[in-house]
Amino acid sequence: MANNTAINGLEKSPRKRARTESKATVVLGAQWGDEGKGKVVDMLAANIDIVCRCQFLGNGVVIHLPGLFDEIEKNEQKGLKDWRNQLIISDRAHLVFDFHQQVDGLQEQENNKKGQGLGTTKKGIGPTYSSKATRNGIRIGDLLGDFTQFSKKYEELVNMYQRMFPTLRVDVEFELKRYEEYAEKIRPYVYDTVSYLDKAIRSGKKILVEGANAALLDIDFGTYPYVTSSNCSVGGVCTGLGISPHRIGEVIGVVKVYTTRVGDGPFPTELHDGIGDLMQSRGGEVGVTTKRKRRCGWLDIVILQYTNMINGYTALCLTKLDILDTLPEIKLGVGYMLKGKKIDYFPSTALDLAEVQVEYVTMPGWQECTENIREFKDLPENAKHYINKIEELVNVPVKWIGVGKGRESIITIND
Repeated sequence: MANNTAINGLEKSPRKRARTESKATVVLGAQWGDEGKGKVVDMLAANIDIVCRCQFLGNGVVIHLPGLFDEIEKNEQKGLKDWRNQLIISDRAHLVFDFHQQVDGLQEQENNKKGQGLGTTKKGIGPTYSSKATRNGIRIGDLLGDFTQFSKKYEELVNMYQRMFPTLRVDVEFELKRYEEYAEKIRPYVYDTVSYLDKAIRSGKKILVEGANAALLDIDFGTYPYVTSSNCSVGGVCTGLGISPHRIGEVIGVVKVYTTRVGDGPFPTELHDGIGDLMQSRGGEVGVTTKRKRRCGWLDIVILQYTNMINGYTALCLTKLDILDTLPEIKLGVGYMLKGKKIDYFPSTALDLAEVQVEYVTMPGWQECTENIREFKDLPENAKHYINKIEELVNVPVKWIGVGKGRESIITIND
């Protein structure tokens, strides 16, 4: 028989522990980003104890401390209170420094000269993950440890990048003084988040995880090399937070009912006509960070089937249905042809993806305003048919439908 002695208020008995343990709910972008994950997280967070990537920054996150405190200050001005009792940061998270951001911009300049620009946001994310992969990155735990050792690591990292980019200028003395202050500001919020989450899950706390970016920007499964530097799929939840796969419950895929992407890279269903312009205009499709217009096209079912293979969605949230309200007909990309042959897989190379021809099905539009509708039964019949067709083709139930900008503009489909 197992010993039932309680440790930290938790039963040791595996059978009893299984009855109290919770499952994390995961929200993931199912396309190229900008699907509206934040709105879904905002909706679900009302009944959640811990939100990861919002109040909880795990080991897979890279953090620019000046930017973090700037964001906190802006939110305080908007009325945010009591954040000091809620912010949790992993001691294993890597630090983004200002010089990482400079390097990001310099690398993009070099790529642009070669005609190989990736459209980076220049936030220093790529160079920071590069430092992490080459094992000379600097983590939050380093900052809070021996500051002499931190200073040495910082100078070595700066020297390495200055050898690579002679034009890079860093005021090392100024930056180290600044980070000595940041160390004390950040110290109260830093935890061993692996054990923290383990205890929370064992005790039945409700955990909500917002995935970064989106599936097609995943460094392994995305449209490489037009990707980010981390894993944006469900596997990144395990490695980025230190929770095991069996502790993941619901996996919600957030899907914009048309497709968009920012920057370069292949886009099979992209529209270069007035319909694409209408989607861009009605949908306000402008990159938040880059301020560039997003490219727009029909919903690509092949993409959703592919990202579902990787992520195993248990439900979908469709967003921006109202943007299609004025269209007389709507197309769905349902298959790919490559070099004259139908393929049953999503191409792994950007070259092949750029060459696919898309097979479409055309559905009648509804040409009615859906913005004020809050019940599925009240949607126009053709809108219902469109939603049901997506559900049928992806083989995942649609649970939510967004029909406007506000958090109240969500239709919930009850089983």
